[in-house]
Amino acid sequence: MRIAMIGSGYVGLVSGACLADFGHEVICIDKDAAKIEALKRNQIPIFEPGLDDLVASNVRAGRLSFTTDLAEPVGAADVVFIAVGTPSRRGDGHADLSYVYAAAREIALAAKGFTVVVTKSTVPVGTGDEVERVIREANPDADVAVVSNPEFLREGAAIDDFKRPDRIVVGVEGERGKATMSEVYRPLYLNQAPILFTSRRSSELIKYAANAFLAMKITFINEMADLCESVGADVQAVSRGIGLDNRIGSKFLHAGPGYGGSCFPKDTLALVKTAQDHGTPLRLIETTVSINDQRKRAMARKVIQASGGDIRGRKVAILGLTFKPNTDDMREAPSLSIIQALQDAGATISAYDPEGMAPARQLLTDVTYAADAYDAAADADALVIVTEWNTFRALDLKRLKSVMKTPLLVDLRNIYRRDDVLREGFRYVSVGRPGDDGAFQLDVAAE
Repeated sequence: MRIAMIGSGYVGLVSGACLADFGHEVICIDKDAAKIEALKRNQIPIFEPGLDDLVASNVRAGRLSFTTDLAEPVGAADVVFIAVGTPSRRGDGHADLSYVYAAAREIALAAKGFTVVVTKSTVPVGTGDEVERVIREANPDADVAVVSNPEFLREGAAIDDFKRPDRIVVGVEGERGKATMSEVYRPLYLNQAPILFTSRRSSELIKYAANAFLAMKITFINEMADLCESVGADVQAVSRGIGLDNRIGSKFLHAGPGYGGSCFPKDTLALVKTAQDHGTPLRLIETTVSINDQRKRAMARKVIQASGGDIRGRKVAILGLTFKPNTDDMREAPSLSIIQALQDAGATISAYDPEGMAPARQLLTDVTYAADAYDAAADADALVIVTEWNTFRALDLKRLKSVMKTPLLVDLRNIYRRDDVLREGFRYVSVGRPGDDGAFQLDVAAE
């Protein structure tokens, strides 16, 4: 099939490359001429494992191309995906749909013959109806079917998620649109990927509901971690104990510094605003958003407490800046709030991240960026693991201790065993596990 992908950001580029790999003819469109020229040179603007090779192979095969011109590829397309940004609108938290509606107007004027217009962007309930209205208003003669097909891609595992999805959700109101979308995803039938055909509005809400539920699950285990610290329980044992219940499941039950990224913060807030607009407030999600915002700065207080209550003039080394490993995405990353709070308390910051330092430079000030974890830890009074990159899971603790001023490891991702760290002469603080604070207090008393 001939597919036009409007938007060459994370969702558009991954989706376009994967659809091309299925054998479709895909053109990715973006108004950013510099981005398009870079893509033509196989310079990928984001870090996603395997994406550069996938793009390059499909470009060589002639199935994937890039352009700034919308009219010609849309006019020739069987299916047009809208994969533009829907950031939180400044001031009120609603999703900003201006890019979606602008794309719809351009599609209306360029489409020729029957065309399926698919909203791949994450959009609030009712957006598909408005997209259809915009198209009809711009071109009453347009023969289109407007479809909702939300993405469920995890950054760092997006290609596998697209090719081996848990489910494909398609919100469609007519048989012609349903038949076309069945053909788009026909290659996945071999993997027996379930396709859920539903109404547009249900499809739009499925995306928000899924992200809100997962955000709530993360926030739940983070609150349990706080309780574990107070009563002497181990949050990892609690997590495993409840996660083995098939009704609950083990995923997203890892205590840490809170969720971030391009989806959860934006989508939970947009869902809250939508529910408020319709007079059906979602109290659980409202509370989730509030708790997560507080959680990030609470992690900075944890570092300060572990350091004896005062870090003014001290050096804190931060390992991990991105909101999760295997991405360079800094959007709403916990590290941003943690670093700002530590700087407010008077600390100087050195930091290392395998992929996130370039984007971090645009968001943080007065941070020294290191060549590796050991360079970051040199002369530090505390070392804080914020993002659980694999490269941080097997650090040479002896070497770390030799370069640090004070051997204090604050593990906000619980990737180390406490006894292993203590054996190397460190003070160790983690999240929701017994003995950490007590161990520090005993060490202070001994001194």
